[in-house]
Parts: sequence; structure tokens; C-alpha cells
Amino acid sequence: MDLVDIDLVAIAAYVIFILTLAQWVSREKAGHVKNTGDYFLAGKSLPWWAIGASLIAANISAEQIIGMSGSGFVIGLGIASYEWMAAATLLIVGKYFLPIFLRMGISTMPQYLEQRFDSRVRIVMAVFWLGVYVFVNLTSILWLGALTIHTVTGLELNYALATLSLLAIAYSIYGGLKAIALTDIIQVAMLVLGGLLIAYLVLVEIGAGEGVIAGFTTLVARVPEKFDMILSPDNPNYIHLPGLSVLLGGMWIMNLSYWGFNQYIIQRALAAKSIQEAQRGIAFAAYLKLLMPVIVVLPGIAAVLLAPDIRAADQAYPEMMKLAPDGIRGIIFAALIAAILSSLGSMMNSISTIFTVDLYSRFSKQRTERELVNIGRVVAVASIAVAAVIAQPLLGRFDQAFQYIQEFTGFFTPGIVTIFLLGMFFQRITALAALASAIGSAVFSFTLYIAWPSLPFMDRVGVVFLLCVATAISVSAVSRSPLSDQARRATTGADVDYSTTVGFNIASIGVLAILVALYLTWW
Repeated sequence: MDLVDIDLVAIAAYVIFILTLAQWVSREKAGHVKNTGDYFLAGKSLPWWAIGASLIAANISAEQIIGMSGSGFVIGLGIASYEWMAAATLLIVGKYFLPIFLRMGISTMPQYLEQRFDSRVRIVMAVFWLGVYVFVNLTSILWLGALTIHTVTGLELNYALATLSLLAIAYSIYGGLKAIALTDIIQVAMLVLGGLLIAYLVLVEIGAGEGVIAGFTTLVARVPEKFDMILSPDNPNYIHLPGLSVLLGGMWIMNLSYWGFNQYIIQRALAAKSIQEAQRGIAFAAYLKLLMPVIVVLPGIAAVLLAPDIRAADQAYPEMMKLAPDGIRGIIFAALIAAILSSLGSMMNSISTIFTVDLYSRFSKQRTERELVNIGRVVAVASIAVAAVIAQPLLGRFDQAFQYIQEFTGFFTPGIVTIFLLGMFFQRITALAALASAIGSAVFSFTLYIAWPSLPFMDRVGVVFLLCVATAISVSAVSRSPLSDQARRATTGADVDYSTTVGFNIASIGVLAILVALYLTWW
């Protein structure tokens, strides 16, 4: 698809605007030197709207828009469960997890694990997360973003990878989390408006000029199999979304890990002004998640009718973008690029945070705040460089990159959730049990993957989680050790205040009511 001059002007103007805004919000008062608190946690000053918008901007990027549209093309509306169940998960995180994390005053998830268990658990998990963030998350965001640019503009993939990498560095390297979070409200607004416009255009096209409702009715009538929320065992895509497991099984484990224990996501809430501000941001993000399937799944389903002969499923969304008129197409494309940059910047910042706070600062005794910030910047640049080099060899052969991400992370997610849930709510779990769960998650997952390949990965996640819990409890029974005061503070207890505001409670009821209505409608 060729972009006309007005599209190119819109793209250039938006990119310049967002880069300039990021630098402006990152400025410091005269005489103040940016420290680690400023760079990694935005000085713990984020308001609710920045937290909520940044949660969605970090989450909804190429891996979501392009990947989930591709899965929508292949699977249908059922893939939307990742979005809708995430809304419920966010409420759990805000109500039960954040009070513990914020009370501990932590900067990273590995830091919490050291306070709850010991330094071994912190170091092992820090190294693990760095590997996953660089070789899975950052790489997939960069690759799918480059694929989008290539599909829409025809720009050679290597040049697209290099362009996105350089823009991500320019966007986030100076200001850190503050630059990312305070610009994300604009990024999300543009992304939502652009996404809704794409959804409108595809439905109008399918409706043959009779309107959006006619288009949606026609889409449902012509591809009814794409609107099954709960897939039956005879569905060819059951292995990806195994029936009721999306409501009662492994998807909860995947979502709790991603939204509750993932540095890349939870870092925004850790940077909140207060617990109440963090919870407001969480509720805001939950409502945005309810809207996301219209933006990221519906265009993929529509492509079944409008572009049935696309070479790869992940090309569905870029193909639907071609329906936008001149000028508007450029704005939508610019908003998509900005969302990709936000996710890249967020991931780079989380990688640099874990490396600097959990590893470098532990082993380098001679250090200053300026040195730590600079080390963080160097690590961020190095991580995006590695991702740019390995992106195509690693992901170029996958038709649905979103499913690749879920499949790979599913090997380790059960152990992560076991460590945190038992660590927070079960005082008898020991450090040795935590390590056994982490190792057991990989061993159990790979064993089941090889021995039982027909088992849907989401069911495998649920089974492995139960095995990890049993392992942790068993190991703890033979390795009991006194619980330190610090470890006791890292678990739930009478001194943890789980009370929430009336506003948060009303918002939560609204989210749950909408979810019930959606699933009853599309069951």
C-alpha cells in the first residue's frame, strides 16, 4: 500500500511531536540530577490516568494488535478472552497484590522475592526475566512492528527494524519511565480512536454501504464460527483455546503472571503517588481492556471476508488499514508506530531496571546515582540492538506470533505464579521451595510438551501450576526455616489494608457485569 504525501506528513508530524513531548516531560528542575528513582519509577509521582494509559500502551502494541488480529483471522472472537479476562485480573491485582507490593516499597519483582525469600531467588528470577524480556517480548514487539511497517509501506524489513530501534532509543532513553508514562495518555487516545475507525471502516465495507450494524450482522451471518467464545473440542483451534479453560483454567495463570508479577507491566503501579491512585489507574485500564477486542480482534475477523487470500495471518490488520482514506491512514499508522514505540520503550526500561537494580548494584560497590542511571541507559540500548539482530531469524518463520509468545512463556508462567501466590499468602513456603517451583515449572512443562503434544497449552499451564504448588508445599515441609520479620511483612497479614474506595468498588462491579453480559451473549 502506497502512502501519499499527506500520510507521510501526518506520520512525520506525529513522530516529531511525541519525541518532543517525551523530552519535555522528562526535563528536571535546575540543579537536580536524575536519579534511579526518577529514571526507573518516575519519582513515584504518576497519577491514575498516566498509570492506566501506560498499562494499556505497554500492553497493546504490535504483538497485540497485529498478533491478536492474526489470531482473530484464524481463531475468531475466542481470542478476545485474553483481553476480557485480563480486565477481571486487573481488579484482583489492584485489590490484593498492590497493597503488599507498595507496602514493601519495592522497585522490582525480583526485589520482592529477596525480601520474601532470599538473594538466590532474586538473582535466579532476575536473570530469567532478562532472558525472556530480551529474547521473547522485546524481540516480538520489534519484529511485529517492523512487519507492520513493511506490509503498509513496503519498506525493507531490516530498515524497518533499524528505524524502530532508533526511534525507541530517542523516545525513552533520556527520560526513562516518566517520559513513557506521561506521554502514553496521548498514545492510547490516538490508538483507540484509530482502532475504532478501522473497525468502523471494515464493517461499513462489509455492509456494502448500509452502515455499521448491517456490516456486523453480515459478518456474524457469514462467518458464525468466528464468533464462538468457548470453543468445542472438535474445533480445529481448540488446542489454542480449550473450551472452559479460558474461564476456569490456565488462562487465569497466564493473566495473573502477566498483569500481577510482570515487571514490564506492574512497574507503572509501583510508580504511583499512592495506593489509591494506583487502584484508580488499574480500574481505568480494566475498562480499556474491555474495549480492546473491537480494536485488535474484529479487524482480523473481518479480513476473513475482505482479504481471505493473505499470505500470513499476521498481515490481516495491515491489510485492513488500507481501507482508511488518505491522510487518515497516515494518522492511524502514526498512532500504531507510537504505540509500538511505547511498548519498546517500556520493555527497554524494565530490562534496564532489573539489570541495574537487581544485578549491577549488588555486585558493583563503587557506584553513584548518575552511574546507575547511565548503566541503565547502556543496557536499554544494548537490549534493543540484540532484539533487532535476532528478530527475523527467531520469529520470521511463525505464522501467528502471538501464539508463539503465549506458548513459550507458558513453560515458565506456572512456576512464577506459584512462587508469588504462595509467597504472598502462605507463610510456610521456603526459599528452597520457590527455587524448586521455578525449576519444576520448566521441567514439568517440557516433559508434558514432549509426552503429551495433543494437550492444549492452556490446559498444560493449569496442570503444571498444580504440580508446582504440590512441589512447593512438599519441599517446604522438609525444609522449614524460621520466617524473618522482613519475610513476614512480605506476606499477607492483619497489617495489610485491603480496603478500597467506593469508586474502585463501583468500577469493579461495572467491569464484572459487562463481562458476564459479553460471555452470555457470545457463549
